[in-house]
Amino acid sequence: MTATARFDLKMNAEDKDVIAKAAALTGTTMAGFVRAAAREKAQSLLEREARIRLSQHDFAAFAAALDTAFSPNPALEDALARARRKVRRA
Repeated sequence: MTATARFDLKMNAEDKDVIAKAAALTGTTMAGFVRAAAREKAQSLLEREARIRLSQHDFAAFAAALDTAFSPNPALEDALARARRKVRRA
């Protein structure tokens, strides 16, 4: 791996000892262990936050909205009318 960015981290001696032992058990350096653990945690968090969770009631309302014909509200109707006046079609 070629390092392209640097990230410094200060920790207390107890944390360093725990991480050093864990890194040794996995056969990697402390930096490699911390990098892998941080990436794993970050990826897990990003995946969790990318999901939308709905209650059964909310999901039913969402599914019903998808199944219902769309009807634009007055503000959207106005915006569409203004856009039609400005845009010329070929």
